[in-house]
Amino acid sequence: MDVTIGNDPLVNWESFQQARSELGANFVRILGYFREDGIKSVDRIEDAMRGHNATAMVIPAHTLKGESRQFGADPLSEVAETIEMIARGCIERRETPTEALEHVVKLRPLFETTLDMLEREANPLVARKPAAAFGRRPVL
Repeated sequence: MDVTIGNDPLVNWESFQQARSELGANFVRILGYFREDGIKSVDRIEDAMRGHNATAMVIPAHTLKGESRQFGADPLSEVAETIEMIARGCIERRETPTEALEHVVKLRPLFETTLDMLEREANPLVARKPAAAFGRRPVL
């Protein structure tokens, strides 16, 4: 299943396959790091938003932007980049990052949906018929 925002897919599968090919046996491990780092980055961005702290948004947004792009998660990368750029502008102008709020609100659901898609593609489960309980005939 390919989820989209407008007409754009959440994952550029060509980029995903390229990363998978280049990373080889390390791919699943690095995708796990993306999960861990992404959760931390989203948490830090949300905390910084609650604290009206533009400076605290920059590094986690920058990290999420780069790691997302590596796996072909272009819309996630673009939202993270928007948050990063807004935060950098706010630092220069000495303002609170209120204009980032709408993007921060979208970030967690976008991250979770995208991560789910990446992990399913990296490790698809094989659909199976339910196993029969011991001593019972399988239902066909």
